[in-house]
Amino acid sequence: MREIVVFSGSAHSGLAEQICADLGVDLSPVEIHRFSNDCLQVQLQVNCRQRDVYIVQPLVPPTQEHLMELLLMIDAARGASAAQITAVMPHYAYARSDKKDASRISIGGRLVADLLVAAGADRVLTMALHAPQVHGFFSVPVDHLTAIGVLADHFRGTDLTNTVVVSPDLGNAKTATQFARLLGLPVAAGSKQRLADDRVVIDAIVGDVAGKKAIVLDDEIATGGSIIELLDRLKDLGCTQAAVACTHGLFAGKAVERLRSHPSITEVLSTDTVPRPDGFPELQVSSVSKLFAAAIQRIHDGESVSSLFDGVDPTHAPPQPKLPF
Repeated sequence: MREIVVFSGSAHSGLAEQICADLGVDLSPVEIHRFSNDCLQVQLQVNCRQRDVYIVQPLVPPTQEHLMELLLMIDAARGASAAQITAVMPHYAYARSDKKDASRISIGGRLVADLLVAAGADRVLTMALHAPQVHGFFSVPVDHLTAIGVLADHFRGTDLTNTVVVSPDLGNAKTATQFARLLGLPVAAGSKQRLADDRVVIDAIVGDVAGKKAIVLDDEIATGGSIIELLDRLKDLGCTQAAVACTHGLFAGKAVERLRSHPSITEVLSTDTVPRPDGFPELQVSSVSKLFAAAIQRIHDGESVSSLFDGVDPTHAPPQPKLPF
């Protein structure tokens, strides 16, 4: 069988190292050189010929820099005669640019998908796309992982009496419902209007939250505006306290300050799809490295990746206490 070779860009080498440790392979070195004219050059330091190559690179700030690194690494692997190249993108930043909702704007999610394929990617492995339709932007196979089982594990064994899972918006309500089923809890959702990138209004909460504790679940927290607005509305409706959980904890701008100072928050939980932010020692992080390692091994062996989520996604099986790996 072909050998697995894993490379990492500079976006999140810590996660790549942990994935390799879980896989039982070495993280292969990459040399990234910047010329005086600011152009990048990438050289893969390990033989790729007829190997199964995986390149780990979430699109995190500086996003464009990390995207260019990824494209160059894919191109280098293609030029080195790799048998199969998989772009492992724990966070696909451009998934938020998924539609033309104003005149003369670009659909970045589709453009980046085209760039990855043009560079030579044969497959994409990602997690918690902001919009499910982004999956369809790719002309190559996409394995789309979910972290709700990992996040649910954090809350198992804690006191969940009189607790409700709350989604900040109706678009995320399906995922919140799956998460709530794993914990045997009811679910509620906010009705959100976005006024700007960092300004939202939640004008209603669908579901019973009065006198209850909340677990607020979102796929991504950037500036924290939606979460703070939701927490204020929950407090108005009699919600006593809230834990905040997300897959992609970007915590940009004033997000850390906002979340650390809000009186309703008891804890904030994220996964390690993106690097941990500075100045947030209270943040709890659940790793998804084992999930990515298991998915890579199954892709390499030609086995089902969706079966990882038997018991997590109700389209596959009823809720189970643990992921099957």
